[in-house]
Amino acid sequence: MKFVFDIDGTVCFDGRTIDESICLAFDEIVRANHEIIFASARPIRDLFPVLPEPFRHGSMVGGNGTFVFEQGKIQVEYFKDDLLKQLLTCIEANQLTYLADSDWDYAYTGDTDHPIFKNIDKTSAENREITELQTICKLVLFHPSEQVLQELSQLPITTVQYKNEHAIDISPLGVNKVSGLRKLKVDQFIAFGNDSNDQCLFEHAVHSVCIGDNDVKRYATETISRAEIPATIRRIIESLEEQKHENTNEIKTW
Repeated sequence: MKFVFDIDGTVCFDGRTIDESICLAFDEIVRANHEIIFASARPIRDLFPVLPEPFRHGSMVGGNGTFVFEQGKIQVEYFKDDLLKQLLTCIEANQLTYLADSDWDYAYTGDTDHPIFKNIDKTSAENREITELQTICKLVLFHPSEQVLQELSQLPITTVQYKNEHAIDISPLGVNKVSGLRKLKVDQFIAFGNDSNDQCLFEHAVHSVCIGDNDVKRYATETISRAEIPATIRRIIESLEEQKHENTNEIKTW
């Protein structure tokens, strides 16, 4: 079975590290011959620093599906030129601050105290002018007005709103964490997440776990607290082992 984990707010709570108790539970997943895939809003560039070294070589979905990392190679979905021109016109007309991600470098004009900026790996990538980025695959717009949201709703894009961060995440149409998993040929999976960009994971998972009392919990199979993560992982592993011994393909409620 594939275990798919979001990062921030799901297994990482300080933007930099994953608690040792959760890492030990990850090890138990691997020992039980299951696979771990990380699926985050972060681009691959910003996933590497937060993951324990053994997990930096596995499959990942980054940028809410715009990046897929497999066997050391990154696949990227880009905005087409005409659509990108419309998005940049919207940014300029409304004087919006933003994060624009290319295949590795980025352009950032927002508040440097914002958690999204703090999570950027500035040691390996350069903050460039947006016009210097040869391609753009993902945009985060900060403090968009209702007028901007209405304007964006008319464009062929995928959007995720982050109310706590006062931001909207924009990807090419049809791109999300599940589309990234499909590129990795992942069909059945167990999902752990906490935010609106994890809704698609919850809707397609054979079992889904929401961390914390968030709006997206209504799409999950169960909701747990941060402290319950390691025990929940172990419970699911044990249930999978029981199913294996019973020789059944049915997915039980854990």
